[in-house]
Amino acid sequence: MKKLRELEQKTGHVFNDISWLKLAMSHSSYANEQHLGHRGCNERLEFLGDAVLELVSSEYLYDTYPEMPEGKLTRLRASLVCEPTLAYDARCIGLPEYLLLGKGEDATGGRKRDSVVSDALEATIGAIFKDGGFEEAKKFILRYIMNDVENKQLFHDSKTRLQEMIQSVTDEELSYQIVAESGPDHEKVFEAEVRLGDKLLGRGTGHSKKAAEQQAAYKAILAATKKD
Repeated sequence: MKKLRELEQKTGHVFNDISWLKLAMSHSSYANEQHLGHRGCNERLEFLGDAVLELVSSEYLYDTYPEMPEGKLTRLRASLVCEPTLAYDARCIGLPEYLLLGKGEDATGGRKRDSVVSDALEATIGAIFKDGGFEEAKKFILRYIMNDVENKQLFHDSKTRLQEMIQSVTDEELSYQIVAESGPDHEKVFEAEVRLGDKLLGRGTGHSKKAAEQQAAYKAILAATKKD
């Protein structure tokens, strides 16, 4: 209960019924071990939270970017509510530490898995909605997900953005290479480099090759921006 109260403080919402938050943290592997059935895991709350998140994020972007056409709004929303970005948001409040996982899921790196962490964040939105209503859920979303929009969009689209930057000045092609791997199979960390010809533009790490390449591109863009 003490850990749930810690997480409650981080969410900024005071729960009338803290069991909603416990349910949001309950992964299916935990529910299976505890013989709780499908209603004892966070999947239904995740379903609900996903719907609330889509509505709040859509309204926020609609109001914040009045000149932006529908297609760009859709892409921007996708970059903010995609699995890696939501997992990043969840880690910013330390959410993985509070997850209730089955022993096997925990032992194989479930707390570091983007899918597990992002689902729990959406379930948290669902829990706040059920406990405190739409406005409370909206406050949480605006505080933790619809923040730092430009930076999150840049990170999500960094490989595309870097490609566009390079194509505007040269026909030379970018290349990505995984230069190192470390950690056990369930907690692999990859290191990637992005180069233009022989010139190193950026390095990045991640728990997947794609994430490492994305971060390498992000670092390259930041470096180029600083030079400008």
